[in-house]
Amino acid sequence: MTPTPSAVQVSEAESQRRLVRRKDMVAERVAFIDCKMPGSHLKENYSLIGPGVTQSKDQKVSLSEPHGFSLGVAAMPAGITNNLHIHYTAEVFMIFKGTWLFRWGADGKDGEVVCTAGDVVSIPTWIFRGFTNVGDSDGWIFTALGGDDTGGILWHPRILEVAAEHGLYLTRNNMLVDTQNGQPKPDDSELIEPMTREQIESLRKYTVEDMSQRAVRRDDRVFSTTALLDSRIPGHGAELAPVLGHGITEDRDHVPPISNPHGMSIEWGRIPAGGSIGRHLLREKQVMIVFSGSVEITQNEGDAELTQTVDAQDLYSFPADSWRSIRNTGSQTAEFVLMTAGDHKKRIVWSDEIRKQAAKLGYAIDHNGYVAPLALLPQKVKQTFAP
Repeated sequence: MTPTPSAVQVSEAESQRRLVRRKDMVAERVAFIDCKMPGSHLKENYSLIGPGVTQSKDQKVSLSEPHGFSLGVAAMPAGITNNLHIHYTAEVFMIFKGTWLFRWGADGKDGEVVCTAGDVVSIPTWIFRGFTNVGDSDGWIFTALGGDDTGGILWHPRILEVAAEHGLYLTRNNMLVDTQNGQPKPDDSELIEPMTREQIESLRKYTVEDMSQRAVRRDDRVFSTTALLDSRIPGHGAELAPVLGHGITEDRDHVPPISNPHGMSIEWGRIPAGGSIGRHLLREKQVMIVFSGSVEITQNEGDAELTQTVDAQDLYSFPADSWRSIRNTGSQTAEFVLMTAGDHKKRIVWSDEIRKQAAKLGYAIDHNGYVAPLALLPQKVKQTFAP
């Protein structure tokens, strides 16, 4: 038997705090400087983990604890646009609902790509980007941002000009001032300086082909039926498909389609009806966003076990160093996204029970952190995994 690593025990109150249900998410409707411009006035911004890049002091943050990344939502009715701006850290769009057109470049004319539900696209740092809901119904995008401190955003000079016509100004501290709401207009010396044309022209240019390589389409996901040590165990059967960065997959043939550092990894997961991911521990913080179906998560060990149900459009934040298992108690396959902190390869710590069951089936984890035939591994590993 292997030593049980030290683990965080999650209290009932803490478990409730870390569950963010759709009904509890709070929108800010004047989060950015373009929110009163015609065609952008119906945007809703949600800060789910960390403040993200909101420019409103009134923004409600669902879970403010640092995770190494931020997570928010852009919710927009059909025809509404988010205008051209630049991010200093990674920005990843995970489409939950709707049809979205993303554009980029100095004037938004370098290229366009259309994404739909289940697609994920990572826009590079230091380029202008904007997006529009081009579908015929309300849209919803989960947006992941690299780092706990994103540095804010830079707006295209034209957006700053038009916003001022509607009484909105942006300070050097990247905070919004709404003079139509009674706030005094800051002195010009306190306002952010617009980028010059020379500065804009110096930014790197991306082709449509470049950006297409940073979009992982729903139909192009590569799920592995052997992504986890317990995937072959009867009653388990979870599959993973990497999107970006080095995540928790234990399939050595898995290669993330997007590999540059983001400060996090993102993987799709799915569990068949009645299936599960067995008890395991991660050293990193991890966030699960359920896209379809619902899952039951169990945390802690023994008498301290706690159970929560996470439904579609809800999210749960697992603390670092905590035990958990995930079961699909529904009648359909449950799909979810796993966001795990850090750019490094993550190593799962499996419970002794899972290790023994896998060993009976002839599998274990090799020295590189991947599933391998137990018969081909050193004797020391065989003894560790022995039933």
